[in-house]
Amino acid sequence: MPGISINSSNYNYASSTFSYSVPALRLFFNRHNFTTTNNNNLSQTSSFRLFCQTQSKTEKTEIRRFSPLLESSMISSGNGGVALEEWKAVPDIWRTSAENFGDKVALVDQYHDPPSTMTYKQLEDAILDFAEGLRVIGVKPDEKIALFADNSCRWLVADQGMMAVGAINVVRGSRSSIEELLQIYNHSESVALAVDNPEMFNQIAKPFYLKTSIRFIILLWGEKSSLVSEGNKAVPIYTFMEVIHSGRESRRALFQSHGARQHYMFQTIKSDDIATLVYTSGTTGNPKGVMLTHQNLLHQIKHLSDVVPTEVGDRVLSMLPSWHAYERACEYFIFSRGVEHIYTTVRNLKDDLKRYQPHLMVSVPLVFETLYSGIMKQISTSSLIRKLVALTFIRVSLGYMECKRIYEGKCLTTNQKSPSYLYAMLDWLWARVMAAILYPVHMLANKLVYNKIRSAIGISKAAISGGGSLPSHVDKFFEAIGLNLQNGYGLTETSPVIAARRLGCDVIGSVGYPLKHTEFKVVDSETDEVLPPGSKGILKVRGPQLMKGYYKNPSATNQVIDRDGWLNTGDIGWIASHNSTGRSRNSGGVIVVEGRAKDTIVLSSEGENVEPGELEEAAMRSNLIQQIIVIGQDKRRLGAVVVPNKEEILKTARELSIIDSNSSDVSQEKVTSLIYNELKTRTSGFPFQIGPILLVNDPFTIDNGLMTPTMKVRRDRVMAQYRDQIENLYK
Repeated sequence: MPGISINSSNYNYASSTFSYSVPALRLFFNRHNFTTTNNNNLSQTSSFRLFCQTQSKTEKTEIRRFSPLLESSMISSGNGGVALEEWKAVPDIWRTSAENFGDKVALVDQYHDPPSTMTYKQLEDAILDFAEGLRVIGVKPDEKIALFADNSCRWLVADQGMMAVGAINVVRGSRSSIEELLQIYNHSESVALAVDNPEMFNQIAKPFYLKTSIRFIILLWGEKSSLVSEGNKAVPIYTFMEVIHSGRESRRALFQSHGARQHYMFQTIKSDDIATLVYTSGTTGNPKGVMLTHQNLLHQIKHLSDVVPTEVGDRVLSMLPSWHAYERACEYFIFSRGVEHIYTTVRNLKDDLKRYQPHLMVSVPLVFETLYSGIMKQISTSSLIRKLVALTFIRVSLGYMECKRIYEGKCLTTNQKSPSYLYAMLDWLWARVMAAILYPVHMLANKLVYNKIRSAIGISKAAISGGGSLPSHVDKFFEAIGLNLQNGYGLTETSPVIAARRLGCDVIGSVGYPLKHTEFKVVDSETDEVLPPGSKGILKVRGPQLMKGYYKNPSATNQVIDRDGWLNTGDIGWIASHNSTGRSRNSGGVIVVEGRAKDTIVLSSEGENVEPGELEEAAMRSNLIQQIIVIGQDKRRLGAVVVPNKEEILKTARELSIIDSNSSDVSQEKVTSLIYNELKTRTSGFPFQIGPILLVNDPFTIDNGLMTPTMKVRRDRVMAQYRDQIENLYK
């Protein structure tokens, strides 16, 4: 009988992990007369070595890494739920979820072939099978595996399977350009590729075979028969199900094995190990590889419960890219809470909101802007009486909510000095009286109008907005109709959430309070001196969710993270003062973000700094404007690049008799005049007005590279694409 040296709780045979609880492992060793070392110090987080005495001493030891709780419980009997403190790696959450929510539906993926519905237990088994399948085809710890695919149950299984074996996945979506995917693959030093489907593979196969080194390829969806060509015969291609089946067979063989036949060293994944490389989408500049550790992501999983109100059995609708840090962290959290996760698409979002009536939805501001625009368009096309009634109700409710915020002390102010007690009392009394007057009308509106709107939207608990600036008019509208819209803030470099509004203290206009164990400060952009509450400056943040750094880019890392661990967010903002009286007495400490520092436009006329975000938000309230970016860096006045809403332009031109009612064309000159007048009206309250306008026909989209995957406009690319036309505007 071979000897065994061990100092952990997991055991491995041949090419697969075979895991025991500590008591089961000791019993197994005792029955088979195995020799153990440090038997009394077995722990789930320490590594151990397994070897066969008959092997050559010169044979190289193979290291296998595993997720401590996920694989240590593969054959152990359940001992109840696993405490949060025991999670050491992200895949550990699946063991807890399988024990606590085993037969409950974990996910619904209806838009792939075949459609899939999986329980929590089935999902755990699939992840274990895929992880073991990766080991069978030779994946080693710390190797980078590119995962270029979109939302699906198989993306999730592949992502977690890679993490579970100690590999590092490098993620991106299928809508990225071939050049971008090549750059990410090569820069990350990936050794293999998991790709979405045959269509995507056929697009990238030739350049990838020519310009990269690929050990193997995994096809998540579809069959190899759909591939245009096999390409490089030396590169094996596996389907998702082939990896699953090989992993399942290998795991089954372990249960029939009774001897250690090879020489391995086993290591548990450490919390500080890199889990994934996420390349920043970047609204400016080239993407950088953000190194996120298991600890970074576990911080999100453990503490998003303070923000997202979940209960076992809730439904959440998901349509953001799964690879993006925002969606990804939220998904991991959702799955740790026993919630049913439903994948949808932009095209099917409206129908699925009605079909599934989700309790929660996590999305970006553009989605909520689109919902708002759709509601307002439906109101505007109603009969005259219904339109007037609905708009009157909305105005009353906006006024009521404003008064309510005043008497509840949930207004924002940069004033560091509290108002006098007498003034605060009179202000409070006025707000209470006005709110009491408006309340009956608000409740009538809720019964006659808002219930129908909320039912059409379908979100019953809360919607969480992040990944960009939430326009204030959209924010206030959803507050008025009674839909809980919580705004959050974060960066890829912070895994990503660092602040968010809570249901109990949802201060409109802010991004809420910092997450647990997260610190904020505001510094002067030139001197780096810490500024007092209420003062605007550069936001800096520190906490356990902070990235390990940019991959192979220490200089860029040092530019954003100082010696004390503070990360420069690059955003302009301020922290609300703690006032004892007045409208802001219950808003102290909330974070307010006002825009990217690098987006600030400096005019050459007087050296004035202009934040374009507020102007763009005001302009976007117009039905005539589909998209806009304000320009003018180093110019004497501001300008704008505008994508007009052609349908609304035509409708307005007919209503104003600018064209005949039968005409279907509006001249460029007339469109420019309409847009200019609209901008002048919408931005009349700002100190800076928009001058020359460049109209462009093609919208800014993800496919043409002018928007990020989370639907933020890439300013630098828009300005680069229209550089000559922009210069002509100022001649």
